[in-house]
Amino acid sequence: MVKLNKIYTRTGDDGTTGLGTGARVKKYDLRVAAYGSVDEANAAIGIARLHLGQEPALDAILKRIQNDLFDLGADLCTPPRSDEAPGGALRIVPAQVERLEHDIDTLNAELSPLTSFVLPAGSPASAHLHLARTICRRAEREMVELSHLEGETVGAPAIGYANRLSDLLFVAARYTNARGVADVLWVPGASR
Repeated sequence: MVKLNKIYTRTGDDGTTGLGTGARVKKYDLRVAAYGSVDEANAAIGIARLHLGQEPALDAILKRIQNDLFDLGADLCTPPRSDEAPGGALRIVPAQVERLEHDIDTLNAELSPLTSFVLPAGSPASAHLHLARTICRRAEREMVELSHLEGETVGAPAIGYANRLSDLLFVAARYTNARGVADVLWVPGASR
Protein backbone atom coordinates (compact mmCIF):
# COMPACT_ATOMS: atom_id res chain seq x y z
CA MET A 1 0.00 0.00 0.00
CA VAL A 2 1.33 3.40 -0.96
CA LYS A 3 0.94 6.12 1.66
CA LEU A 4 1.86 9.71 0.83
CA ASN A 5 1.62 12.06 3.78
CA LYS A 6 3.89 14.76 2.48
CA ILE A 7 4.07 15.77 -1.18
CA TYR A 8 7.32 17.71 -1.09
CA THR A 9 10.50 16.36 0.46
CA ARG A 10 13.13 18.81 -0.86
CA THR A 11 15.41 15.82 -1.58
CA GLY A 12 15.25 16.52 -5.32
CA ASP A 13 16.36 20.12 -5.02
CA ASP A 14 19.90 19.02 -5.85
CA GLY A 15 18.81 17.65 -9.24
CA THR A 16 18.57 14.02 -8.17
CA THR A 17 15.69 11.65 -7.57
CA GLY A 18 15.34 8.36 -5.75
CA LEU A 19 14.82 5.06 -7.52
CA GLY A 20 12.77 2.25 -6.02
CA THR A 21 16.00 0.75 -4.68
CA GLY A 22 16.76 3.92 -2.73
CA ALA A 23 19.66 4.83 -5.04
CA ARG A 24 19.85 8.49 -6.07
CA VAL A 25 20.31 9.37 -9.75
CA LYS A 26 20.28 12.56 -11.80
CA LYS A 27 16.80 13.63 -12.89
CA TYR A 28 17.95 13.42 -16.51
CA ASP A 29 19.00 9.75 -16.12
CA LEU A 30 17.62 7.66 -18.99
CA ARG A 31 15.75 5.39 -16.56
CA VAL A 32 13.99 8.44 -15.09
CA ALA A 33 13.25 9.72 -18.60
CA ALA A 34 11.68 6.36 -19.53
CA TYR A 35 9.32 6.19 -16.59
CA GLY A 36 8.61 9.90 -17.00
CA SER A 37 7.47 9.20 -20.57
CA VAL A 38 5.31 6.35 -19.27
CA ASP A 39 3.72 8.79 -16.82
CA GLU A 40 3.17 11.29 -19.65
CA ALA A 41 1.47 8.62 -21.78
CA ASN A 42 -0.75 7.81 -18.82
CA ALA A 43 -1.80 11.45 -18.50
CA ALA A 44 -2.58 11.64 -22.23
CA ILE A 45 -4.75 8.53 -21.92
CA GLY A 46 -6.57 10.22 -19.04
CA ILE A 47 -7.37 13.19 -21.28
CA ALA A 48 -8.53 10.87 -24.06
CA ARG A 49 -10.89 9.16 -21.62
CA LEU A 50 -12.59 12.51 -20.97
CA HIS A 51 -13.58 12.62 -24.65
CA LEU A 52 -14.75 9.03 -25.16
CA GLY A 53 -18.47 9.66 -24.88
CA GLN A 54 -20.51 6.45 -24.79
CA GLU A 55 -17.69 3.91 -25.10
CA PRO A 56 -17.83 2.03 -21.76
CA ALA A 57 -15.93 -1.03 -23.04
CA LEU A 58 -13.04 1.06 -24.35
CA ASP A 59 -13.08 3.22 -21.22
CA ALA A 60 -12.72 0.08 -19.08
CA ILE A 61 -9.75 -1.06 -21.19
CA LEU A 62 -8.07 2.34 -20.89
CA LYS A 63 -8.73 2.52 -17.15
CA ARG A 64 -7.03 -0.87 -16.69
CA ILE A 65 -4.13 0.30 -18.87
CA GLN A 66 -3.68 3.41 -16.74
CA ASN A 67 -3.25 1.14 -13.73
CA ASP A 68 -0.85 -1.06 -15.70
CA LEU A 69 1.20 2.03 -16.56
CA PHE A 70 1.77 2.64 -12.86
CA ASP A 71 2.99 -0.98 -12.69
CA LEU A 72 5.31 -0.25 -15.62
CA GLY A 73 6.61 2.89 -13.91
CA ALA A 74 7.26 0.89 -10.74
CA ASP A 75 9.04 -1.77 -12.81
CA LEU A 76 11.26 0.85 -14.46
CA CYS A 77 12.07 2.78 -11.27
CA THR A 78 13.34 -0.39 -9.59
CA PRO A 79 16.25 -1.73 -11.65
CA PRO A 80 16.29 -5.55 -11.65
CA ARG A 81 19.02 -7.22 -9.62
CA SER A 82 20.60 -10.56 -10.45
CA ASP A 83 19.71 -11.85 -6.95
CA GLU A 84 16.13 -10.59 -7.06
CA ALA A 85 13.70 -13.04 -5.54
CA PRO A 86 10.63 -13.95 -7.60
CA GLY A 87 7.80 -11.63 -6.63
CA GLY A 88 10.24 -9.22 -4.99
CA ALA A 89 9.69 -6.10 -7.08
CA LEU A 90 6.59 -5.21 -9.05
CA ARG A 91 7.24 -6.25 -12.65
CA ILE A 92 5.22 -6.28 -15.84
CA VAL A 93 4.32 -9.89 -16.56
CA PRO A 94 3.61 -11.62 -19.89
CA ALA A 95 -0.10 -11.92 -19.03
CA GLN A 96 -0.39 -8.12 -19.16
CA VAL A 97 1.09 -8.10 -22.67
CA GLU A 98 -1.24 -10.92 -23.73
CA ARG A 99 -4.24 -8.97 -22.38
CA LEU A 100 -3.29 -6.04 -24.62
CA GLU A 101 -3.11 -8.39 -27.61
CA HIS A 102 -6.59 -9.69 -26.80
CA ASP A 103 -7.92 -6.13 -26.51
CA ILE A 104 -6.28 -5.14 -29.82
CA ASP A 105 -7.91 -8.10 -31.58
CA THR A 106 -11.32 -7.31 -30.03
CA LEU A 107 -11.25 -3.63 -31.03
CA ASN A 108 -9.70 -4.26 -34.44
CA ALA A 109 -12.45 -6.75 -35.36
CA GLU A 110 -14.91 -3.83 -35.51
CA LEU A 111 -12.77 -1.53 -37.69
CA SER A 112 -13.08 -0.84 -41.38
CA PRO A 113 -9.99 -1.96 -43.33
CA LEU A 114 -7.13 0.52 -43.75
CA THR A 115 -6.52 1.92 -47.22
CA SER A 116 -3.86 4.49 -46.29
CA PHE A 117 -1.89 5.75 -43.32
CA VAL A 118 -4.07 7.49 -40.74
CA LEU A 119 -3.40 11.07 -39.71
CA PRO A 120 -3.64 11.81 -35.98
CA ALA A 121 -7.01 13.56 -36.25
CA GLY A 122 -10.72 12.98 -36.28
CA SER A 123 -12.55 13.04 -32.97
CA PRO A 124 -10.99 14.67 -29.88
CA ALA A 125 -10.68 11.21 -28.28
CA SER A 126 -8.91 9.89 -31.36
CA ALA A 127 -6.47 12.80 -31.50
CA HIS A 128 -5.60 12.37 -27.81
CA LEU A 129 -5.16 8.62 -28.23
CA HIS A 130 -2.76 9.27 -31.12
CA LEU A 131 -0.84 11.66 -28.87
CA ALA A 132 -0.69 8.98 -26.15
CA ARG A 133 0.52 6.51 -28.81
CA THR A 134 3.43 8.74 -29.82
CA ILE A 135 4.40 9.33 -26.19
CA CYS A 136 4.26 5.58 -25.61
CA ARG A 137 6.57 5.04 -28.61
CA ARG A 138 9.04 7.50 -27.06
CA ALA A 139 8.90 5.60 -23.77
CA GLU A 140 9.55 2.38 -25.67
CA ARG A 141 12.58 3.88 -27.46
CA GLU A 142 13.97 5.09 -24.12
CA MET A 143 13.41 1.67 -22.55
CA VAL A 144 15.18 -0.11 -25.41
CA GLU A 145 18.07 2.35 -25.30
CA LEU A 146 18.32 1.89 -21.53
CA SER A 147 18.34 -1.90 -21.93
CA HIS A 148 21.41 -1.59 -24.18
CA LEU A 149 23.46 0.48 -21.72
CA GLU A 150 26.18 -1.37 -19.88
CA GLY A 151 25.02 -2.36 -16.42
CA GLU A 152 21.34 -1.60 -17.12
CA THR A 153 18.46 -4.02 -17.54
CA VAL A 154 14.85 -3.66 -18.60
CA GLY A 155 12.62 -6.71 -18.53
CA ALA A 156 11.43 -8.09 -21.86
CA PRO A 157 7.77 -8.03 -20.74
CA ALA A 158 8.09 -4.31 -19.94
CA ILE A 159 9.40 -3.53 -23.43
CA GLY A 160 6.78 -5.81 -24.97
CA TYR A 161 4.07 -4.04 -23.01
CA ALA A 162 5.12 -0.61 -24.32
CA ASN A 163 5.31 -1.96 -27.86
CA ARG A 164 1.86 -3.56 -27.71
CA LEU A 165 0.34 -0.56 -25.95
CA SER A 166 1.26 1.78 -28.78
CA ASP A 167 -0.45 -0.66 -31.17
CA LEU A 168 -3.53 -0.73 -28.96
CA LEU A 169 -3.64 3.07 -28.80
CA PHE A 170 -3.53 3.23 -32.61
CA VAL A 171 -6.42 0.78 -32.88
CA ALA A 172 -8.33 2.59 -30.11
CA ALA A 173 -7.86 5.92 -31.93
CA ARG A 174 -9.42 4.39 -35.05
CA TYR A 175 -12.16 2.76 -32.97
CA THR A 176 -13.23 6.17 -31.59
CA ASN A 177 -13.35 7.56 -35.14
CA ALA A 178 -16.64 5.80 -35.85
CA ARG A 179 -14.88 2.43 -36.00
CA GLY A 180 -12.44 3.77 -38.60
CA VAL A 181 -15.06 5.27 -40.91
CA ALA A 182 -14.20 8.82 -39.82
CA ASP A 183 -10.42 8.34 -39.95
CA VAL A 184 -8.53 11.16 -41.63
CA LEU A 185 -6.31 9.47 -44.19
CA TRP A 186 -2.94 10.56 -45.51
CA VAL A 187 -3.04 11.62 -49.15
CA PRO A 188 0.55 11.33 -50.45
CA GLY A 189 1.73 14.51 -52.15
CA ALA A 190 -1.58 16.32 -51.57
CA SER A 191 0.12 19.63 -50.71
CA ARG A 192 2.53 19.78 -53.63
